[in-house]
Amino acid sequence: MLVARPRRGVTTITTQHDQPDDIACVTIVVAPACHLCAHAHEALAELAASYPLVVATVDIRTAMGMFLVQKYRASMSPLVLLDGEFFSHGRLPRRKLAKRLQQRFGEPADTEAV
Repeated sequence: MLVARPRRGVTTITTQHDQPDDIACVTIVVAPACHLCAHAHEALAELAASYPLVVATVDIRTAMGMFLVQKYRASMSPLVLLDGEFFSHGRLPRRKLAKRLQQRFGEPADTEAV
């Protein structure tokens, strides 16, 4: 189950899991009218069904968004951070992220047997 918590310039999506200590934190810095940003959101929503994720969306026009883009020198949107570390910019490498999550959490939860 996904829960959205909007804040000024930041939207957080979390998954419901029993152990909040072992959750991957994904920060995505998005630009307006960005099709790659929309693609990243779709991919993250699908991955959140299988892995414990917290996704924070930051608008590039906010002070935090501008700071992160400058800090990580992202030349394309979206900028994606995984647990506070640079992961990608531009098109989200979904397979790479899924592999990282699988290495950390093991095989994905079976979403078909619901």
